[in-house]
Amino acid sequence: MDIRCRKTGCKFNDRYTCKAKEILIKRNMECGTYLKGDKPPVDKTKWLFSETPPQYAPQRDSSTIGIGCNAHCLFNKNGKCVANGITLNDLKEKPLCMTFLEK
Repeated sequence: MDIRCRKTGCKFNDRYTCKAKEILIKRNMECGTYLKGDKPPVDKTKWLFSETPPQYAPQRDSSTIGIGCNAHCLFNKNGKCVANGITLNDLKEKPLCMTFLEK
């Protein structure tokens, strides 16, 4: 499962990959697992016109991650996310699930 998180200041973020043991997406699509870390956010503007893309950490095996979901989403099956992967944005203070598709 591909779990990409653009909230680079999160304690669990390793090169845009979430390393939390479990992830919970709240009813409002917000990541309930997010914890502000001590590392500064990455300046993503330096890649806008660069030929070198950012370095991503390897994907994680979905069997090692529990992704709970309370959102009214097409991928929510009995409180668990069944999407092939999820992406979380960094537009607000807390990241929101961008994979969300309303039922």
